Amino acid sequence: MQQPTKQWRKLTGEYLRNYIVDEVQGVLLREKEKGHTIKVCIGTDSQVKGKETEFATAIVFIRKGHGGFMYLNNETTCEKMSIRQRMMTEVSKSIEIAYHLSNVFTNHNVDMEVHVDINTSPMFKSNEALSEAIGYITGMGFSFKAKPDAFASSCCANKVVQ
Repeated sequence: MQQPTKQWRKLTGEYLRNYIVDEVQGVLLREKEKGHTIKVCIGTDSQVKGKETEFATAIVFIRKGHGGFMYLNNETTCEKMSIRQRMMTEVSKSIEIAYHLSNVFTNHNVDMEVHVDINTSPMFKSNEALSEAIGYITGMGFSFKAKPDAFASSCCANKVVQ
């Protein structure tokens, strides 16, 4: 299933003209030609703004030793959610795109992680969703990182929902 690209954009705000799968395929080919080793991290963050909740998903490409770049997607819902439900929706959005792109990453031998904006400390409310999120992500066959190591969700996606 192809996903339309009108929702995906670069950090500059430029919307992609290709399907995200085709775009990622092209990126990996170009980066390989340049001799770069790529790692991909996918994460989602959310922000409640009145009656709306905005979600931002980031696909972060790290050129080992040569910086990185990302593609972003924003979605908004008016559905009222508990903190656990919101955290699991974030995880679900990240897994959806990770699964959609997994064959491309496998074909190019690219390491990929799903990053969750869930705190590992029980002192934080988001922690109540941690074990469920870990089970969901690892059950889908993906590796994961949680706060404070989950920069794709906690830093990159976070910047576009504030």
